[in-house]
Amino acid sequence: MDQQTRAQRSAGGTEPVLVLALECSRPGALSARYRISKVGAVVLGRGETRRAEVVPAGEGLELSIRIPDRWMSSRHARIEPSFGRWVLVDTESKNGTVVDGHSTRRAVLTDGSVVELGHSVFIFFEKASVPADAPIIVDLEGKQDLPGMITLLGTWQAELERLRQIAPSEIPILIEGESGTGKEILARAVHALSGRTGAFVPVNCGALPENLVESELFGYKKGAFSGAATDQPGLVRSADGGTLFLDEIGELPPSSQAALLRVLQEREVMPVGGTRSVPIDLRVVAATHRDLDEMVAQGGFRHDLFARLAGLRITIPSVAERRTDVGILVGTLFERIFPQGHPGLEAEAARLLFRYPWPLNVREIEQALSTARVLAQAVAVRADHLPDTVRSGRPPGAPKPATLTEADQKVREDVVRALREHQGNVSAVARAMDKDRKQIQRWIKRFGLDPTSYR
Repeated sequence: MDQQTRAQRSAGGTEPVLVLALECSRPGALSARYRISKVGAVVLGRGETRRAEVVPAGEGLELSIRIPDRWMSSRHARIEPSFGRWVLVDTESKNGTVVDGHSTRRAVLTDGSVVELGHSVFIFFEKASVPADAPIIVDLEGKQDLPGMITLLGTWQAELERLRQIAPSEIPILIEGESGTGKEILARAVHALSGRTGAFVPVNCGALPENLVESELFGYKKGAFSGAATDQPGLVRSADGGTLFLDEIGELPPSSQAALLRVLQEREVMPVGGTRSVPIDLRVVAATHRDLDEMVAQGGFRHDLFARLAGLRITIPSVAERRTDVGILVGTLFERIFPQGHPGLEAEAARLLFRYPWPLNVREIEQALSTARVLAQAVAVRADHLPDTVRSGRPPGAPKPATLTEADQKVREDVVRALREHQGNVSAVARAMDKDRKQIQRWIKRFGLDPTSYR
């Protein structure tokens, strides 16, 4: 089987999955993914250890998931398909079940539904990217890997596998993606996997003063210019034997692009004011949030330099595209930011983290948890320890929704709960709430609800 065929099979397609996103008392335990379409039902409950297994049940199969969460009941909830939808039923648990912030005994799950069982958070995805050959159960608990190299997203998993194969070679890598997605973290992983013994040297091309770019990159000789009191090797030579990470390469001035191209072609560097080139042995990883293809087409970036940098192009998906990975990102960052033995998060705080869209990507998650670390100190992270934007669910600059009175908010919650319990059947909702059907329809329109999403 060739590499392309292997990658295609690994990428797979989309299907319904359930993700154990976070154990609030053990954020560092990381996530687990379950291919629930492969079984007839899912049973969730408390166990002494985290364990999942597929067991025979009647004429089909049942997935049993156990979590060491003392706030869960031994048989807490059951999820099974019904008329093309997945329905969660609380099986008489002691502490109840919360779906999308509402306590419920029965709920039709929709894409992105956040399910709280005790202090454990699950997320249901209707169409998640899963490798075709992936097992029914993938549990990352205890998985050790480099930062940035763990994922449950099938398409991204295939890309990371390509990166692992390329890392030990000298092929240059171009990492593309939105700001804040973790491009430097991935570049450091490439360096760690490369086997190179030299240093990892990060360079922010956008932060270099235009008149000092070449002296900063290539070094200079004593007396080359006013203030050059001693010889300086420069950032490129500092990466000799290691990896040179050129972050925001799209910001490099055109005047310096030709000089960088020569260094990459000749594998040698000429210090400013020098008369003899110095040979170098380094691996180049570049990164940008800009569209380099468009810049090349418009003449803003040299085509030959672009070709030299783009040995392998890889695009990091945004957090919005990695929804199955939010628990992994939160868990790994939590372990790094909070001290060992910290009690974790309260369930409400975790719910807010999973409902927020994170438009500024991984960097925004890191900042939110850093804020919570200062405010929470030694207690479990509460909702009020999180930034205002996360608590409100509105990113900076997002339009404010119409304000509901406290009474209206209560009515909306009652209607949503009834729609869940009756699978979007408006007539059944009207009977359950003892209201006229037209009144229910007016509320549905007023609150912007869609009954079909609950079926």
